[in-house]
Amino acid sequence: MTSFMQPNRRHILHTGLGLGLAGLAPLAAQAQDKYPSRPITLVVPFPPGGSVDIMARQYSEPLSRILGVPIVVENRAGAGGSVASLGVARAKPDGYTLVVSSQSSHLANPLTQPKVGYDPIKDFENIAILGRQPNALVVHSSLPIKSVKEFVDYAKKNPGKLNYGSGGVGSMGQLNVEMFKAVTGTHTTHIPYRGGTPLITAVLANEVQFILDNLVIMLPHVQAGKVRTLAVASDQRLPQLPDVPTMAEAGYPELNLTSWTGLAAPGGTPDAIVQTLYKAVRQAATAPAMVANLKERGVIVPEEMAPAAFEKMMAERLVKFGDVVRKAGITAE
Repeated sequence: MTSFMQPNRRHILHTGLGLGLAGLAPLAAQAQDKYPSRPITLVVPFPPGGSVDIMARQYSEPLSRILGVPIVVENRAGAGGSVASLGVARAKPDGYTLVVSSQSSHLANPLTQPKVGYDPIKDFENIAILGRQPNALVVHSSLPIKSVKEFVDYAKKNPGKLNYGSGGVGSMGQLNVEMFKAVTGTHTTHIPYRGGTPLITAVLANEVQFILDNLVIMLPHVQAGKVRTLAVASDQRLPQLPDVPTMAEAGYPELNLTSWTGLAAPGGTPDAIVQTLYKAVRQAATAPAMVANLKERGVIVPEEMAPAAFEKMMAERLVKFGDVVRKAGITAE
């Protein structure tokens, strides 16, 4: 398994960013060597239509306007995001090949795939968070459970009888539940599926009784009453589900971990380019149109987090989830 260490390089950035998309001035002239001067390829490590792909396309247009060059979104699916991520890690570090990172490609895969081929911190410049996605403990509506406490009590009285689903062995959906099991002292059975679409189908059909995964994929079904949300991993309650408590409110603050989607460049990309891209992301992320769009999709608007802080957060989670992976013996095929 790859060993992850705190990054030895730090990006010290200063931001003074405007808030509206309407008056976005190109930032290209602020970087050395007139970066960028040609189109930028934004690699999505998953097929079109998924949450990471949607986030990439949501940002591509405003970033293109801010930077003054075309942003070309390119889907390169394979090995749960590892193929494209490895390709970007080996790309020329000139700022013209970027990747939309996620906890799947830059946390779960490196921890569970022994031959993933890249270190998510050493081999990348992790630039900025594009959005945070709240995870949620979601149960089938037929289950006679209305709170996290009732869920834990039920699971302890019925060890191994509750099935949980995930998007595959070694996915964040599995890692989230295994952490939940370790914290609550419960025992449940894992049923892996091949991706998000069959997972949703399985939850709705009651093939699995619960998941602890990205709320965005289940929100329409929650709102339709087909499944029930017991808690969300978020600093505050979500406007879409005002009656649903956070994990901290439910008594488990250590489980109050949101997922993230970010922007990364190959390791060794010059700091001037990293700074230009970071400022561009922050300018796009704080524009009123983007804020409204993210909230509508159930995505938490990203806080201001410089690259050094972003990598520190990643390193901490790699340690935290690394312990879960080792204790549960999780290895993706």
